[in-house]
Amino acid sequence: MAVRRDGKAAPAEHKAAAEDKAAPGEGNAAPAEAEPTTPQPDDASQTTAEATTPAPTATAEGTTTAKDNFAPDKDTSAPVQDEPTTPQPEDASPTRPQAATPAPATRAKNTAAPKDNAASAEDTSAPVQDEPAAPDAATAAPAAPAKGKAAAEDNTAPAEGEPSHPVHRTTVLAVLWARIAYSGRWRSRHPRVARALYWTTTLLAVVLVLGALLLPNTLSALHVNRFTRLPAEAVVGAAVLLALPRRARTVLAAVSGAGLGALTVLNVLDMGFTEYLGRGFNAVLDWELLDDSQAYVEDSLGRTTAIAATVGAVVLVLLLMAVMALATVRLSSLLARDTRKATKATLVAGTVWITCSMLGVQIAGVPFASDRAASALEIQARRVRDTLRDEAAFAKEAKADAFGNTPGDQLVPDLRGKDVIFTFIESYGRSAIEDPVIAPGVDRTLEERTAALAKAGFHAKSGWLTSATYGGSSWLGHSTTLSGLWIDNQQRYRTVMAGNHLSLTKAFQKTGDWDTVGIMPGVQKGWPEAKFYGLDKVYNAFQMGYKGPKFSWSTMPDQYALEAFQRLEHGRKRDKPLMSEVILTSSHQPWAPIPTSVGWDELGDGSVFGPIEKAGDKPADIIADSTRSKQEYGTSIQYSVTSLTQWLERYGNDDTVLVFLGDHQPIARVSGNHASRDVPVSIVAKDPKVLDKIAAWNWTDGLKPARNAPVWKMSSFRDRFLTAYGSTPRPSEG
Repeated sequence: MAVRRDGKAAPAEHKAAAEDKAAPGEGNAAPAEAEPTTPQPDDASQTTAEATTPAPTATAEGTTTAKDNFAPDKDTSAPVQDEPTTPQPEDASPTRPQAATPAPATRAKNTAAPKDNAASAEDTSAPVQDEPAAPDAATAAPAAPAKGKAAAEDNTAPAEGEPSHPVHRTTVLAVLWARIAYSGRWRSRHPRVARALYWTTTLLAVVLVLGALLLPNTLSALHVNRFTRLPAEAVVGAAVLLALPRRARTVLAAVSGAGLGALTVLNVLDMGFTEYLGRGFNAVLDWELLDDSQAYVEDSLGRTTAIAATVGAVVLVLLLMAVMALATVRLSSLLARDTRKATKATLVAGTVWITCSMLGVQIAGVPFASDRAASALEIQARRVRDTLRDEAAFAKEAKADAFGNTPGDQLVPDLRGKDVIFTFIESYGRSAIEDPVIAPGVDRTLEERTAALAKAGFHAKSGWLTSATYGGSSWLGHSTTLSGLWIDNQQRYRTVMAGNHLSLTKAFQKTGDWDTVGIMPGVQKGWPEAKFYGLDKVYNAFQMGYKGPKFSWSTMPDQYALEAFQRLEHGRKRDKPLMSEVILTSSHQPWAPIPTSVGWDELGDGSVFGPIEKAGDKPADIIADSTRSKQEYGTSIQYSVTSLTQWLERYGNDDTVLVFLGDHQPIARVSGNHASRDVPVSIVAKDPKVLDKIAAWNWTDGLKPARNAPVWKMSSFRDRFLTAYGSTPRPSEG
């Protein structure tokens, strides 16, 4: 039974008339069978693609009269243009072409016919819900008169707010289907190439997944034999994927692949941190160090290179995670092709792994049964756990201070009236004195400068301190030395800087008997740490009047920084002695170009270093060459030690006390993977009483500490120094 839009049944005679209609333009001939079509939505502006000319209406006797149908009083609705239709499913039954019965006027703005004609249309025809579309243009009725054609053009656009026909969906589906069909045709035309491509990508997926599971986290362990093992994680992963339904299997495979990509990134970061800082990457604390790395690259190789490196690293990480996800999904699909064979293979692999693990089977000295990925995750998890636990424990430790309640007049009384200078030489480590490539030049310089100082009346004693950092993060070495606390990570550093722990330099300020100043050529922005260190005034890189070029990361040569210190503070007449903290940066990596000494009277504003910088080596030429890096590192240490001791020889007096030391060893690529964290420390003075106070330390005479000289933790230096020079301990519990 036909149904009208108002939900009521259509009149029986109209239904019969619709069923008996003949095809347009062919009289009473049988209509041609139309292709199946998908019903159009009820809310579409036009429910069917009407022919441009109204079809003749069947009369009561079953005959048609075109003349009557084209009469003005019968023209109840303007015909519309053909619209594309979506094919119905194959099992849909074919329908006959819809008779071109005038449709009712659905909206006033889309109807060109008069209102009385619209009413007449309701009497003669009832619209059918979900009615099939009209036949294509090949079976369309003859063209309508001009008036009807104009009406059709008016009705092609939908009314305002009315959804348009979803042709775009059909187009998208058609394009996708065409591509799939083309792919299928391409595979059928090139079966060998398609098969080779399939197995190549599958093999690549296997290599990527196994490589990620077996990748070590240190460069020293990066050998071929590390990748000839059977990872337990692959066996367990295959077993889990086989037990899951298709959708869950695909999701888990994709997530696991992205996780493998992240694990690979962590392993690579471990390699880099071990190579440069002598320790692994801390996923809680070390992300901010990546900013410092970017700044270092910019200072050493230029802004363009730094931006390119940063963008490239981000893109590479995202690409790696995406490719790893695709690889694991590919392998999970391969497992699902034949679950029976895949299950058997997984059981065999699991049995082999357990057997080899129990028997300790090795290949090229490496256990065949591997759990490398699980171990890497365990290491990272342990670091995170230890870091979180350490935060609370160290905060409590930092509040306790052996000299926290000592009055100012009981701090360093044996140094009253002395100008005390604490100087850190960048990357001045034990390797500079003992490495067979580096040591010859450095040792010669230390011996020469010891003799020159002795000639000027200065004497020195030297020993070793074990630094809290390695290869970088100099501020950790500075804060450990001066605070008396072991500060080996950024979290501890922030805790100390925010607290009231007494630093060695602040002890001088607390007495009220010294002016305190900092010479910080490496500081190029705000430095709130000055409060913790008790410095009345700090000179940063922009406040020393330097007009010369930068030397890679170093903002100015050490010789100029020391001369600026003399001009701005040390050489001035004052009512109080001076306590200074001086940071020398010329020995900072990448050790190219390196400044050379000029006459102290020629320094001026530093412009004299322009030709020296231009004639120097390029950082890119040194960074990639380990041997040259060692040689240039040694040269930079010689320059820094020479500049400092020449300054002391030139400007020091009977009341000058110089304490200088390294902040950390150079990077592992220079110092070696198994080098210690020891750095040299020396105290130089003219007044013999100053060195007599530390006679019990058993340090070596001169600037070069003996191999068997005492080795202390860097964090013990503050208390030993304060005690040696007469300070009275009065602990605070926080």
